[in-house]
Amino acid sequence: MKNQRIFEFDEFEKNSNRNLFNSGYNFIIGTDEAGRGPGAGGVYAAAVCFLNNNLSEILPELNDSKKLTEKKREELFPIIKENSIYSIKMVDVDVIEKINILNASLFAMKMAVEDIIQQLKDDNVLILVDGNRKIKDFKFSQKTIIKGDSTSASIAAASILAKVSRDNYMLELDKKFPEYDFKKNKGYLTKSHIEAIKKFGITEIHRKSFLTKII
Repeated sequence: MKNQRIFEFDEFEKNSNRNLFNSGYNFIIGTDEAGRGPGAGGVYAAAVCFLNNNLSEILPELNDSKKLTEKKREELFPIIKENSIYSIKMVDVDVIEKINILNASLFAMKMAVEDIIQQLKDDNVLILVDGNRKIKDFKFSQKTIIKGDSTSASIAAASILAKVSRDNYMLELDKKFPEYDFKKNKGYLTKSHIEAIKKFGITEIHRKSFLTKII
């Protein structure tokens, strides 16, 4: 029996493709971010363009990254990369502090999408952006989709690439700053993370603007 989640993704993507070609676009690119909420570490964004619509065969367990286990995300990560044109970008803490986290997230999405367009060598594209904010200073056609990672296959795939990439990045930071237990909290302001900040202070990868009530 066909997975219901994939069936919904397939229908959305196929309908999008029908509208896409009827509207004159050549490709759909989905984009999403990971790491807007944490008090430490950069924010990641990924963009994905599927050239094969047989997602039920390629990715039968595709879903919003938040609804998948860490193990399942890691299993899907290489499969998505092998079956799409993709890009993963990161914006570091210094930039987040300068332009704020929303703008940093949108900027990371912009870089990821523009990278894919360069790979496609075709700028006749429609961008599906998770959420309700469009990418700023962007010349390409885009459509925002609230909870897009639960609706669009390309956005869901982008959410997985961004989430796994950021989690791996936080594991590396945990080796450098073991006192903060980044391997578990991934930079989110858990009780133990806040206690560590109060005890050891902040590092260069903490977002000071997120910590005004703590430090």
